[in-house]
Amino acid sequence: MSVFSESALEKKLAELSNSQQSVQTLSLWLIHHRKHSKTIVKVWYNELKKAQVSRKLTFLYLANDVIQNSKRKGPEFTLDFAPVIVDAFKHVSSEGEEGGKKHLERVLSIWQERAVYEIDLLDKLSVVLRKYVSNLCNGEKKAKKRPYEEIKAKDNDFASQSSPAKPPQSCLFQTADLIRALQELENAASSDSALRQRITALPPEVQDSSLLHRITDKESGERLSRLVEEACMLLADYSGRLAAEIDDRRQLTRLLALFLQSQRDGLAKNEQKLEEYKHKLARVTQVRKELRSRLNNLPDLSRLPNVTGGHVRLPSSGDLYS
Repeated sequence: MSVFSESALEKKLAELSNSQQSVQTLSLWLIHHRKHSKTIVKVWYNELKKAQVSRKLTFLYLANDVIQNSKRKGPEFTLDFAPVIVDAFKHVSSEGEEGGKKHLERVLSIWQERAVYEIDLLDKLSVVLRKYVSNLCNGEKKAKKRPYEEIKAKDNDFASQSSPAKPPQSCLFQTADLIRALQELENAASSDSALRQRITALPPEVQDSSLLHRITDKESGERLSRLVEEACMLLADYSGRLAAEIDDRRQLTRLLALFLQSQRDGLAKNEQKLEEYKHKLARVTQVRKELRSRLNNLPDLSRLPNVTGGHVRLPSSGDLYS
C-alpha cells in the first residue's frame, strides 16, 4: 500500500464515493496505517465538515467500517474516534441531506448491538438523533415553498405510480447486510487452517512451564524467550480475531432472525393477496361464463326471414294519421 501522508489521505477522501467498494478500499488503507490513527481521525473530521452535503453520510459509513474492522488489529481507531464522533453525528444530522435519519439510526443501532462504545457515549448519540427528528418534525409543520422544477418533476412522476411496487427499503438493507456478513465470515479466523497449523506446531516448551528446567545456558534461554514472544503475539492475534468472529456471528444470527421474519411477513402478505386475486379471478370467470351463456341464447337476427325484400319504407305522416 502507498505511504501515508495527510495530503494523500485528503486526496483519497476527496475521491471517496458512496459505493461499498470505495468505502471498504479506503477503510483497508486506513487500517493498514493505523499507527497514524490520531492524524487520520483529525483529517477525517476536518474533511467531513468541508464535504458536500450529499457526501457527509459517506464519511460516517467510512468511520463505521474502520471502527468495526480495525478492532481485530487493535483499539486505536475506536479510542481516537470517540472524542469527535458525537460532534460528527451533530454535524451530519444538521448539515446533511434530508432523509438521512434512517442511515444515522442504522449506524447507531450497529454500535449499540456490538457495544462498540460505552453506554454514556451511545446515549449522547441517541440524544443527537432525537433532536434531529424533533427538528425535522417542527420543520415539516411549516409550508415549504417548492420551485417549479420540483413540482413539475412530481407531476411527471405521477404516471409511474402505477408501476409494480418495489421491495421495501428496510428489506433491501437487511438483504445487503446479510450478504455482507456472510461474505465477511468467508475469511473468519476459524477457517484459517494455516494459522491453526502454526499454533498446533508450537513447541511444547512455550506452553508448559514445567519444561523450563531444560534450559541450561543463556543462549537457549534467549532462543526460548523469542519463541514465547512470537507465540504470545500469534495467540493474542488469533484470540482477537476469534472474539471478533463471535461478535460477527452473533450479529449474523440477529440479521438472519430479522431476515426470516421479514420473509415470513412478506409470505403472509403475498398469500393474502393471492387469495384476493383468486376470488377476483373466480368472479371474472363467472361473469365470462354468464356472458357467453347470454350471448348463445340471444336470437340471430341474420337468420330472420326477409319479408320486405330488403327494402324497408318508413311510414309517411299521411299514413300515420289516416
